[in-house]
Amino acid sequence: MEDERRYCFLCHHELDDDEDYEIDGEHLCQTCYDEHTTTCDHCGEVIWANDSICDDHTTLCSCCFDDHYRRCESCGRILNDGEVLWYNDYPYCEHCYDRLDVEIEEYGYKPDPIFYGDGDRFFGVELEIDCGGKDSEAAGRIKGETNMRCEHIYCKSDGSLDDGFEIVTHPMTLDYHMHNMYWEDVLRKAVNLGYKSHMTSTCGLHVHVNRNALGENYEEQEKVIERILFFVELHWNELFIFSRRSQHNMNRWAARYGMEKTGKEILDKAKKGNTGRYAAVNLCNYATIEFRLFRGTLKVNTLYATLQFVNRIIETALTMTEDEISSQSWSDFVAGVTEPELLQYLKERRIYINEEVNVEDEV
Repeated sequence: MEDERRYCFLCHHELDDDEDYEIDGEHLCQTCYDEHTTTCDHCGEVIWANDSICDDHTTLCSCCFDDHYRRCESCGRILNDGEVLWYNDYPYCEHCYDRLDVEIEEYGYKPDPIFYGDGDRFFGVELEIDCGGKDSEAAGRIKGETNMRCEHIYCKSDGSLDDGFEIVTHPMTLDYHMHNMYWEDVLRKAVNLGYKSHMTSTCGLHVHVNRNALGENYEEQEKVIERILFFVELHWNELFIFSRRSQHNMNRWAARYGMEKTGKEILDKAKKGNTGRYAAVNLCNYATIEFRLFRGTLKVNTLYATLQFVNRIIETALTMTEDEISSQSWSDFVAGVTEPELLQYLKERRIYINEEVNVEDEV
């Protein structure tokens, strides 16, 4: 005769008729039922506790959560669809929505670009600032230094920062950055509000260049990128000095691909590598290439010099062959520099014929 005794699915205790609870075809004793199951507050179905989605006030099965609820992007509270307040496609509870830093966008925020200046080569700057607070009012005051004249910049959250945010420009020509962007006012305001950039271990200065400025088609652009990578690897020691980064931060945020015999071999290595966007020259973006080598700064001459330096690297890759780049020494390269801001910076970093100059502290 077949054994009709039943046992708890979890603890294997023999079940009496009055303590036999069933869930998903499995039998449980009273103790295991109480400890390992719960009830969905929306549909009333009994579910395994481990399969539930819950906060301090609400317990749901996955189906009801997916169909009728969201979590607040800030505090994680479960909200039914009627309670959700939306900001930039993110759900918030009323309390967190009222406290939003509306001047500081979420990290993934990408507005339609506004192009400033006459030309076909545009530079987008991402400048990280820290130590002054992720403060909406401060961000608004910094934006006001230039956005009162035109919508030049926006501010974004950045998880790599301890207590700050990222200032991002719309794409601008080099001439526009130099003469119309009011960088001096923006950086002075950031300093006056207590922010730092160079004097942190967290901040970078990233420069995007539009890829279509490198050639009329994909093949031409790839050839220019090969020569950019070749230049960067050939003069890595000088670029490292220029960057002001520590070796640790360079390896973490702007790793090199490594020198090879040709630029094509470096580009092939970049495409097969695992550095992702955390490379000295980031190639992961569809419309731009990004120079990530540089440490952040709130010193206007350093920011201008960085833009001029990136522009010269681009110009070199556009006008010289790889053999010509290979035969050009660093001294030859800097001998052609005429921009006063870049000349000043090269002298400050002692990578221009060892000519000494008075140096103002970085911030």
